[in-house]
Amino acid sequence: MSTQIKEDKSPSVLKAAWLIMVVTIVSKLIGFVRDIIIANYYGASLVSDAYYYAYQIPSLSLILLGGVGGPFHSATVAIFSKLIPSLKDKPSEEVNKLYSAFMTATIMFFLFLSALMYVFPRQIMGLIISSGSAEMINLAAMHLKIMTPLLVIGGIVGIYYGILIIYKQFMLPNLSPIIMSLAIIGVVVAVPSDQKGYALAWATTIGAVLQLIIQYPNIRKLGFKLKPNFAFTNNPHFREIGELLFPAILSSTVGQIHIYVDMFFTSSISEGAWTAIGYANRIFQFPVGILVTAFLVPLFPIFARLVGDKDYDGIRNYFNKGVGVLLFGAIPIIIGILVVGMDAVRLVFEHGEFDENATFMVTEALWFLSVSIIPYVFRDSITRVYYSFNDSATPFTVAFSSIVLKIFLNWLFISKLGYGIGGITLSTSLVTLFNACVLGYFITRKMNMDYKSLFINTCKMLIAGVVALGICYIASVQFDNYVHLAKVPFELFKILLIAIICLAVYIPLNLFFKMEYAKELFVRLSAKIQRK
Repeated sequence: MSTQIKEDKSPSVLKAAWLIMVVTIVSKLIGFVRDIIIANYYGASLVSDAYYYAYQIPSLSLILLGGVGGPFHSATVAIFSKLIPSLKDKPSEEVNKLYSAFMTATIMFFLFLSALMYVFPRQIMGLIISSGSAEMINLAAMHLKIMTPLLVIGGIVGIYYGILIIYKQFMLPNLSPIIMSLAIIGVVVAVPSDQKGYALAWATTIGAVLQLIIQYPNIRKLGFKLKPNFAFTNNPHFREIGELLFPAILSSTVGQIHIYVDMFFTSSISEGAWTAIGYANRIFQFPVGILVTAFLVPLFPIFARLVGDKDYDGIRNYFNKGVGVLLFGAIPIIIGILVVGMDAVRLVFEHGEFDENATFMVTEALWFLSVSIIPYVFRDSITRVYYSFNDSATPFTVAFSSIVLKIFLNWLFISKLGYGIGGITLSTSLVTLFNACVLGYFITRKMNMDYKSLFINTCKMLIAGVVALGICYIASVQFDNYVHLAKVPFELFKILLIAIICLAVYIPLNLFFKMEYAKELFVRLSAKIQRK
């Protein structure tokens, strides 16, 4: 049976992964344009810091809880995919009642949180950025108040995402973030320069509302109808959702606590520091988010079904291959960040109010963050396996236990060693490594994952990566010494050259080492080229 499952699902997973990758690239590119425009108008300043400090709270709902891969999306996929036998039929009355109960509870929960956020914005921001100035806290509080609706919208959109992905409608959930980016771009460009203080907050709220609006028609078309349902106690499937969702929410909230810890320490560094860290994270997420989203979104429902069938060989096969392919793509990204990261930041952001100092702050944060890509990929992949077993308690416990580690590392790197912005992202990388290792170990209580082949292939990739890094670094130094052009063509040619050299060294070395995933990708690409 497991063989049949693999044969049936593999092509669809690859096709879905390529589709999601294309859509995600478009979304990330537009998001990148948004960040460039924000950087051009605001730089790394008091106003941008206030907005990004405030945005971390509603983003907990809109991105972490309600985004693709978040707890609401994951709980919806894990439970509803087992209750919908045929994707061609309308959902049954039982499924619709469960959907209504889930939506009702979600709206009630987030309305309560929204009320707290609207009434006590200054107290909330004062607690999080206590080292910031009174002006900073007041600005952040007003931004937070404007973005209150994002909390409710995030939970609803998360459920919508899960339903659409169950029905293999991968396009819309991954396209909808574009709406947010376009709203921000439009408002920031249109608003006069002397009125841009709260423009970002209003634009973000408008974008979130539009995200909700574009999802709704497809949900109705699939046959899901919302009728207030308060039957929370006598529905066993709702109890399953709660058992999966509650620890997952706590786990994501713990991740947000890590961010709040970073905000607390960053507020004592320098003006613009939090904005710089935010840009570094978004640059980091641009390639990494594309890879992880493209492969894990279609794989997660398969993990859930394989767990239901107790096909552990299938899980091991999909997990090792998925993580291996992700790591194969991730290592060149690390090389690029380390060698030409500053060139890329200078090329993209250094315009208008964004100066050389801001470029260095972003690059410093990015360098230390780049090394977290490998444990990040593994952690996010193994977490989906836990969720497939309806276990979100273990990821929560591991994430919660790392809060103390995060506080200690920030204190060590910032307060004692004076690493500045780099210390914040270095501690993030070490905490990510800790979480990945612990989660990878504890999954063995449920099944034997057989990491041997993954470990061997990863070692081959790392050896190839180290060689490619050394050659790329030498090429970068020589380019700086002998090539003299204007800023834009200089940075463009340098980044392009290093990318070509990196791939020209990295890919043949992996093929020489007979790295399994490189061979498979090479065979697939060769077959496609021959067919054309």
